[in-house]
Amino acid sequence: MQKSGESVMAWNVFKFCTALRALGSIMIVLVLGIIGVTYYVIVVANYGPALIHGGLDSFVAFIVLVLFHSLLVMLLWSYFTTVLTDPGGVPPNWRPSIDEESGDADPLVGLAHEGTDLGLNQSAMLGEPANPRMRVCRKCNQFKPHRCHHCSVCGRCILKMDHHCVWVVNCVGALNYKYFLLFLFYTFLVTTLVTLSLLRLFIAFFTDGEINGTPGTLVATFITFVLNLSFALSIMGFLIMHISLVLGNTTTIEAFEKKTNPKWRYDLGRRKNFEQVFGTDKRYWFIPAYSEEDLECMPVLRGFEYPTRPDLDELQQL
Repeated sequence: MQKSGESVMAWNVFKFCTALRALGSIMIVLVLGIIGVTYYVIVVANYGPALIHGGLDSFVAFIVLVLFHSLLVMLLWSYFTTVLTDPGGVPPNWRPSIDEESGDADPLVGLAHEGTDLGLNQSAMLGEPANPRMRVCRKCNQFKPHRCHHCSVCGRCILKMDHHCVWVVNCVGALNYKYFLLFLFYTFLVTTLVTLSLLRLFIAFFTDGEINGTPGTLVATFITFVLNLSFALSIMGFLIMHISLVLGNTTTIEAFEKKTNPKWRYDLGRRKNFEQVFGTDKRYWFIPAYSEEDLECMPVLRGFEYPTRPDLDELQQL
């Protein structure tokens, strides 16, 4: 009976992952649709025509339109960079370095092979590692680096995987985590700007205030306000959570796994933790790109090597 229950559970998970893969193009269309409606309400229906009124209204409309277009460009740049950037995968036949084989194991892993039966053929193919704490993905049937996890939706191991995001139709991992955070940041700024810009119109719906426009425009304005307010509030919480993860040099998965391990070996201090995600060049902190110098001098940006705290490493070797 137990095996039957496990089979049903595995089948249900597979169906769920298949549904997420099929959702991909739909989510991109949905994101672009929401942006399109918002653009129509802000630019075409409200603040665009206000430019010709003159006086304070034109000045306010000009400021709103400049901010809106600037932030929208950054949002779309960050979004499509996240969608199109490979989060980082493990190359075929990859093996850990000699230092990792000698026993420098990830504290989250414990005994990676404990409680599992790798048969003779699999052990032979993997080279029969001398260190039982070396990490092996049983689904990919190969070694995997520290901080790497298997994504059932993508069907492969992702370097420093944070989560699989249906909104960007991609995994969020070592190579696109910064771009994802910038997407959240600019989405929060855009939705907040739109909410504040339409607030007076939303209040006028429930008062005796005068509202110009066709019924269709008024409905679109009302829906746009509600959607952007909802996104601003939800993304604010999500953004705060990820900022705390960045400052602690951890991921969503790792934060869940290390609850029983308060001493995190990758926590190098807030400044260095931040630089491991955003780079050391301040000019590139708010754009979805890295400087050539950072890409050459920071192996951490490639997703395989991560510096650790020397004090915790010494304690683990005692």
